[in-house]
Amino acid sequence: MKTVSGALVVRRRRRFDFWDVLIHGIILLASLACLLPFVHVVAKSLSADAYVIANKVFLWPMGVNFEAYGKIFADKSILQSFYISVIVTTLFTILGMIITICAAYPLSRYTLKGRTFFTFIFMFTLFFSGGIIPEYMLINDLGLLETIWSMILPPAFSAFNLLIMKTSLQSSIPESLEESARIDGAGHFRILWSIVLPLSRPVIATLSLFYAVGRWNAYQDALFYIKQNTDLRPLQLKLYYLVIQASESFQLEATQVSLSNPEVLKASCVVFATLPILLIYPFIQKYFVQGALLGAVKG
Repeated sequence: MKTVSGALVVRRRRRFDFWDVLIHGIILLASLACLLPFVHVVAKSLSADAYVIANKVFLWPMGVNFEAYGKIFADKSILQSFYISVIVTTLFTILGMIITICAAYPLSRYTLKGRTFFTFIFMFTLFFSGGIIPEYMLINDLGLLETIWSMILPPAFSAFNLLIMKTSLQSSIPESLEESARIDGAGHFRILWSIVLPLSRPVIATLSLFYAVGRWNAYQDALFYIKQNTDLRPLQLKLYYLVIQASESFQLEATQVSLSNPEVLKASCVVFATLPILLIYPFIQKYFVQGALLGAVKG
């Protein structure tokens, strides 16, 4: 106990809390489990082939060189795949958000007749789908094979994202606010544009990140639909073809690359494909946290 300017200041020794330490330890281990593999890949991409072959590279690069990254930027096919991935991800995210917002807003309003039935129809697709073969036949009949739209239109809608958006609108947009706007003469599109969208920025940013990351990392649909037109292969599909190469000397379409160990080039491609999403995330992190919490509240 100590007196400062006539006031009593009581120093309390913080009690050791076992559960607090345990929780922090678990969080630390989970964080390291997510971070260390990527650090290992980055270290491998910056290391010399001899150290990688000898399995001496773990979390710090050895024999630092940027030769693998030089080969990536020198190969026009990889840069073309990166450009395709950016275009596809941008168009896919914009289209997906437009569809999700236009579907979630009316389903979140209690005045819509039959909204329970329509919600059930959308949610039904979360558990059952037609399968890969019927989907491929549909894409073929629509003439979308070997086109960029085969990677944009089929997966442009997510029922899971719709559920998050619908729940967020029900919990964050009160009916009284919509009624007051309607009294002032605003229609549905005016209410959506001037009231709903500005108040839904956090969940919009969250779902946009979901759409963008999901599309950026996907390659299976491109593997099925893009066979002959190699100029339309996205970056992840290009990375897939690199990873499955079993020989130590493999082809990068434009140039023949001979490496004693292709693991360095594979690691460099992984880093090259991951950095764009990592650079975007910090700018929308605060919206991402708010949107995730809003979507978790049931209205």
